[in-house]
Amino acid sequence: MHTDDELAREFESLRGHLHAVAYRMLGSPTEADDAVQETWLRLTRHDIEDVRNMPGWLTTVVSRICLDMLRTRAARREDPLDDPSRLDDGAEENEPEREAVLIESVGRALLVVLDRLGPDERVAFVLHDLFAVPFDRIGPIVGRTTPTTKKLASRARQRVRGNHAAAGTGELAAQRHVVDAFLGAARTGDLDGLLAVLAPDVVRTADAAALPPGLATTVRGASTVAAETVLLRRRSQVATLALVDGHPGIVVAPHGRPLLALTVTVRGDRVAGYRVIADPARLRELSIALLPS
Repeated sequence: MHTDDELAREFESLRGHLHAVAYRMLGSPTEADDAVQETWLRLTRHDIEDVRNMPGWLTTVVSRICLDMLRTRAARREDPLDDPSRLDDGAEENEPEREAVLIESVGRALLVVLDRLGPDERVAFVLHDLFAVPFDRIGPIVGRTTPTTKKLASRARQRVRGNHAAAGTGELAAQRHVVDAFLGAARTGDLDGLLAVLAPDVVRTADAAALPPGLATTVRGASTVAAETVLLRRRSQVATLALVDGHPGIVVAPHGRPLLALTVTVRGDRVAGYRVIADPARLRELSIALLPS
C-alpha cells in the first residue's frame, strides 16, 4: 500500500525520465511538462495496487498522452508559427535557457528530423530506438500489432537516417566538412573564414519570404555573399547540419522546428552556391535526415 507521500516521491524520482521521453516525442519543453503533469494526474486517479511496474506503467501513460497531442497537432496541420524575418531581430537569442539546454542535449538535428515523422512513427521510434522499449509494449500504445509496430519503427529509422546513396561515403564526408566550415564561420561572423570557404563566383538564391526587405533574391560573388552572411549571422545560431535531399545542407530551426533550409552545392573544397528555401510547402517536400557520424 502506497501512502500519498510515497507515491509522490516515486513519481518525482521518475519525472526526469518521463520528461525526456515526452520532450523527444513533442519537441517542446512546455508541452512535455504538460504531458508529465497529466501523467501524474492519471496516476492519482488510478488504483495503484494494479501497477506492478511503475516505470513501465508511467512510460506507457506519458507515451499515450504524447501520441494524442501529436495526432491533434497533425490534424491541425500546423505550419511553422515563426516568420523568417524574426530571426534577424535577435528574438531567438532570448530562447529560454532551459529549452536551449534541452535542444543541445538532444541535438537540434535530431529534433528537426523527428518533427518530420508521423505521430505513430515518432512514438514507435522514440520508445524503441531511444529508450529501448520492446515492440510488444509499444504496439498497444499506438494501437498496432507487434509486427506492424516494428515496420513503423523501421520506416521511421530509414527517414531519420536518410538515403546516403546520393553521394558516396567519402564524397559525403568531404562535402560535410565544407558545409560545416561555412556554418562555423557564419556563426562567429568570421568574414575571412567565409571568404576562404566560398567560391569566388558563388551564387546565393533565396525565396523572397526568406529574406528581410531590401535584399535581392539572387546574390553573386564571394565578397557580397560573405558580407550578407555576416549581416544575417543570427540565423546561424539556430541552424544545424543535416542531410538535405541526399547532400549535406543546413536547416535553420528555432526551437527545433524547421523554418528555413539551405541546399548547398559544393565543388572541390568550396561552396559554389546555395539556395535558401522558406516556402512551407517546399520545406515539407524536402528530404531531411541526420548526417552520418
